[in-house]
Amino acid sequence: MRYLPLTPDDRASMLAKTGARDIDALFRDVPKSAVVARSAFDLPDTQGELAVERTLSCMASRNMAGGSVPFFCGAGAYKHHVPAAVDHLIQRSEFLTSYTPYQPEIAQGTLQYLFEFQTQVALLTGMEVANASLYDGSTATAEAVLMAQRLTRRPKAILSGGLHPHYAETVETLAALSGGVVRAPTAPGKAEDIASLIDRQTACVVVQSPDAFGLIRDLKPIAEAAHAKGALLIAVVTEVVSLGLIEPPGHQGADIVAAEGQSIGVGLNFGGPYVGLFATREKFIRQMPGRLSGETVDANGKRGFVLTLSTREQHIRREKATSNICTNSGLCCLAFTIHLSLLGEEGFVRLARANHGRACALADRLSRMKDVELVTPSFFNEFTLRLPKPAASVVDALADRHILAGVPAARLWPGDRDVRDLLIVAATETVSDEDCDVFVKALAEVL
Repeated sequence: MRYLPLTPDDRASMLAKTGARDIDALFRDVPKSAVVARSAFDLPDTQGELAVERTLSCMASRNMAGGSVPFFCGAGAYKHHVPAAVDHLIQRSEFLTSYTPYQPEIAQGTLQYLFEFQTQVALLTGMEVANASLYDGSTATAEAVLMAQRLTRRPKAILSGGLHPHYAETVETLAALSGGVVRAPTAPGKAEDIASLIDRQTACVVVQSPDAFGLIRDLKPIAEAAHAKGALLIAVVTEVVSLGLIEPPGHQGADIVAAEGQSIGVGLNFGGPYVGLFATREKFIRQMPGRLSGETVDANGKRGFVLTLSTREQHIRREKATSNICTNSGLCCLAFTIHLSLLGEEGFVRLARANHGRACALADRLSRMKDVELVTPSFFNEFTLRLPKPAASVVDALADRHILAGVPAARLWPGDRDVRDLLIVAATETVSDEDCDVFVKALAEVL
C-alpha cells in the first residue's frame, strides 16, 4: 500500500502558495538529460518479496565481483584489504550512540574515536589540525575552496588539469556562485604551468597528488607561487595510502588538505558511502568546516571529550555556518580509525610499499609491450598507459575475458579526444602475481 499523507486538495493548496503550476515545475532546475521516463525501466509495478529477491539476484549475478576476477580499477576509489576485525569492532556497543553527539555525557565513545581520527588525519597529512570528517573527498575539496574564498576574500579558484574531473565538477557546483572557477588544461603525465595562472584575484590553487593520471606532483614550487600572490594551496589526495611513502602535503607548503579516506577501512561499496578527510593550519581553524572534537577534563578532573567547534548549519544560523553539508560519515570514520590503529605506523608504511612495488612491477611489464607507452614517469600505485587503440574498446574486450583492466581516461574526460587511447591502471596489495600474469597475457592478445 502506498503511503500518501497528502490529499489532492492539500497538494493544490501547497502549489498555489508556492506559485508553481504543477509538481514538475518544482523540479525545473533538474537538467532534462538527467530525467528518465518511468517507461525506460523494464520493471513490473508490483511483485511479492520472494519474486523481488529472485529478480534482483538474477540481475546481480551478471556483475563481475571485484574479489572474483583480476581487478585493476582505481581512478579515485581503490580496492584494499579490510581486516575482518574492522567490521566486528565498528559494531561494538561502546560506539553505537545516537546519531549526533550533542550530549557529550552519553556520547563519549563517539567523541573519543572522532578525536583519535582527527589526530591520525593530522599526522598523515602533516597538518596542525583536522576536523571530525566530511562527506567524501570531492565535497571536502569544494569545502576547502569555499574556506579559501572566505579566508582571502577573493573570488577565483584555479583547478589543476590533473584534478579528478568529478572533484572539479563538485567544486564548480558548490563554489562557482561565490566566485569564478578556472580549470587548467589537462596534461597527462606532465605538470602543467599552473603558477602562470595565479593573479591577485586568486583565492586558491587546487592540486591533486598523485593526480588523476597517477602522477606524483611536487607541491613546493606551486605553494611558493601561490603564497607570493597571497593565495592558498589546497592539496587533494584521492589515494590516502600514498601518504605512507610520499612526503605529506603539509610539509610541502599546503594550507589545506582535502582527501578521500575510502582506502582505509572502507570497501568500494558500489560507490559509497565514503569518508572525507580535511586538515589545515591552526591559524585557519575558525573557518574550517565541519566539527572539531576536543579533549578536556570534567569537574572531577577525569579525562573526557567534547565538541569544541561545531560550525555546520545544523548547529548555528545558516549565514554564519562554515558548511551546509550536514553528514560526516561517522561509521566510515570509525572504520578508518580502527583500521589505521590496527596497522600502526610501521604497518601503514609496509602497506604503502607493497602497493608501490606491485604497481611498479606491473607497469614495467605492460610498458615493454609493443606500442604501449607508460605516460606517468613517477607514480604510487596507479599509472596511465597509452595504447595503440581506444582504451574503452580494450577494456570491454578484457571484461569479456573476466578481467577488470582499469578505467579508460575517456570515461572521466568524455569530450577530450586526446585521452581516448589512455588507460588508467591501479595495482594495490590485493592484486596477485597470477592476476598480473593473466592481465599481461590477455592485453597482449587483445592488442
